[in-house]
Amino acid sequence: MYQVITVPAFSDNYIWLICKDNHCLVVDPGCAGPVLERIAVLGLTLDAILITHHHQDHCGGVTELLEQAPNARLYLPRHETTPGLDGIRVDEGDEIHWHGLTLQVMHLPGHTHGHVAYYGGGMLFCGDTLFSAGCGRLFEGSPEQLHHSLQRIGELPGQTRLYPTHEYTLSNLRFAITVEPDNPAIAAALREVSKLRQQGVPSLPTTLQREKEINVFLRCEHDSVKFSAEKHVYSPLDTPQLVFKTLRQWKDVF
Repeated sequence: MYQVITVPAFSDNYIWLICKDNHCLVVDPGCAGPVLERIAVLGLTLDAILITHHHQDHCGGVTELLEQAPNARLYLPRHETTPGLDGIRVDEGDEIHWHGLTLQVMHLPGHTHGHVAYYGGGMLFCGDTLFSAGCGRLFEGSPEQLHHSLQRIGELPGQTRLYPTHEYTLSNLRFAITVEPDNPAIAAALREVSKLRQQGVPSLPTTLQREKEINVFLRCEHDSVKFSAEKHVYSPLDTPQLVFKTLRQWKDVF
């Protein structure tokens, strides 16, 4: 049985530790300190580091971690530039095998050109592609690319547990309720997450089934979402891709 431990970092990042027995993998360590502290407390051996994309808040702790765990393997996206970091380059269709767990690499461009996610064991470590009730900003890719990436995530089993790397859920839900004010699932999630955050409890992980109910970026084909997007730009939007593009631009200034 695999355990996933939440390691908060910076103001709103989450670093994920996948653990089995006394071994672990770490996903997107933007800084090393909290990871090293948790590993020491739990008596874990760090076997590998998985990176989803090149942004510093996702890989800034790699060098220090490798200094402390020189035998750990580093997995990097093949199509990302990671200055100062060298490791095993992975791309769509590659697999990582660790203590009986197989993680498949998915190339999910949009947030950055080479962004990847790691899927296996009913879990998806999706970096900044998908957040609870939201999605990543378009730093390098196109709206069409990110929409397609989210569609691919949407094809996974509904019970898939999603592990994004930022605590953006509350602000995302405030946008979502603006887009779909009559969606009871969003209203309920807003109440629930507000209480969790007041208590300092993470809102993550989430599930794909839940996201299909509350995440407007996964709901671009729904009439209610399309209506709000068209109303926002005073123009008909003929495709889900155009609805998605409008929502992303709207969220950027929300």
